[in-house]
Amino acid sequence: MKKIFIYSAVLLSLIASLSSCKKTIDKNYNNPELSTKPIISGFFTAMLNSDRVRPAYWNLRTFFFPQISVYAQTTTFDNVSTAYKHRDDYIGQYWSDFYYPSGNGSGPMAVYRAMQASYSALSKSDQADQLVYMEAAKIVLAERAAKMIDIWGDIPFTQAGSLETTSNIKNPVFDDSKTLYNSLISDLNEAATYFGGVKLAGNVQSAFNKADILNSGSVLKWQTYANSARLRLLMRISNVDEATAKAAVTTMLSNPTAYPLVDGANNGSYSPLSSDILLQPLTTTTNSTLSSALVEIDSYWAPDYKLNKVMLPSNDPRIRVMFDKYGQTVSGKFVPNKTYRAMPISYGSGQQDTAFFKYSIVDSATFINNIKMPGIVITASEVNFLKAEAYERWGLGDASAAYNTALKQSITFYYYLNSIGQGTEAAPTTTEIDAFLANSNINYTLAADQTHKLALIYTQKWLHFGFLQSDEAWAEYRRTKYPALTFPVETATDYQNPPTRLLYPTVETGYNTNYNTVKAKDTRTTKIFWDVN
Repeated sequence: MKKIFIYSAVLLSLIASLSSCKKTIDKNYNNPELSTKPIISGFFTAMLNSDRVRPAYWNLRTFFFPQISVYAQTTTFDNVSTAYKHRDDYIGQYWSDFYYPSGNGSGPMAVYRAMQASYSALSKSDQADQLVYMEAAKIVLAERAAKMIDIWGDIPFTQAGSLETTSNIKNPVFDDSKTLYNSLISDLNEAATYFGGVKLAGNVQSAFNKADILNSGSVLKWQTYANSARLRLLMRISNVDEATAKAAVTTMLSNPTAYPLVDGANNGSYSPLSSDILLQPLTTTTNSTLSSALVEIDSYWAPDYKLNKVMLPSNDPRIRVMFDKYGQTVSGKFVPNKTYRAMPISYGSGQQDTAFFKYSIVDSATFINNIKMPGIVITASEVNFLKAEAYERWGLGDASAAYNTALKQSITFYYYLNSIGQGTEAAPTTTEIDAFLANSNINYTLAADQTHKLALIYTQKWLHFGFLQSDEAWAEYRRTKYPALTFPVETATDYQNPPTRLLYPTVETGYNTNYNTVKAKDTRTTKIFWDVN
């Protein structure tokens, strides 16, 4: 198309990297109000500061756009024979960035283990003051570890980071993915309970405010983050262990006071900045990381299914902040296309190369040139889509109301992104939104039966995720099998179709002898344990 020796045991390099990291953190986050050295608060800040959460160039260019986004069809891609073939080096870098702090991620596993070691050496009184960092870090680790499981299945976890915690280097075992998932769900519940009852001393709250670059020290937002991440994981296992998921979700949704969520309900009226869990940029830049990542590998064209099959038939008001009509230059003058339209997914690379100018691209203000784009952790729209699914399947509440709320919040969210990107699109009127919700293509009450109602929920949640949350979109597509995507069958041997999981990277398989215990499951067609539909 037109072009607009490391493994998860750890940590031979971690000692030096954490030592130098500590010096920087001590300098930047020194707080005389604390009775202990600020190593735990500094490590906590470093754990949050991840370019695998923010829409940074490397994460999008090497991991999302050429692989995960292709499998979720949240971006366009060059329709060539190797379209579904992953690159081991890029996969390995993402894998390593979970376990080590020296790459593009924050190395949450290694940093959390370092925090555990430092915490255990504190006095009881100092531990009480520092516990808030441990509980918040536990939420972050659980949420990011779940993403690893969603991509690979079994992963090293309980024994990973042994050097920091036991001063011994060992090859960590691969934990069973289902067992580990349940453990992460439990960890999130424990952390939410802690934040639901904790009253921080003034000096501790002040220090936490400073170190917390995600939620600005808000105890309530950490509680809602933990509960919402837990709801996400419970619904993800709900097809394979419905009894467990249903019981836990019923308890949560029947008592919103005890289990507040990132659903907009705790803020009076929904505002992305105050309601959602977003990792904001730390520095001001004049260059958008999205621009280079989108353009370099032809990911900036409007996806066929999203625009042609879902948004255009319903006259979706998000179209004008998600896409640009584009056009071509004729006799030195740019002539815009008259309508929004996505290039058909069936086009081969030759057709893509010659017809590209006829089709829409992603919006420049909202995405391509947006230098203030935050990293998206969890939004109110996602949470309300999850609630709508639970209400519909188990009769726990008004599914239609939750679905419509999720749609309205998604509209607000994308117009928010457009506004911080210096876009000038006027927000849709109440009349326009009401007409959209009443459109027969997405109207919940007009859906014929539960299957069709759930299809609406799943499809609109996938649309809301978009390419910025391609990992969640791919996970939910595999779990629900919606939307009803079609994929070109490619010709590369063993890579004719998208995978159901990624292969383990050689940075792990080449050095961890415990890989032999999972080798038989290490195929592109092995399903993650929750993928049973």
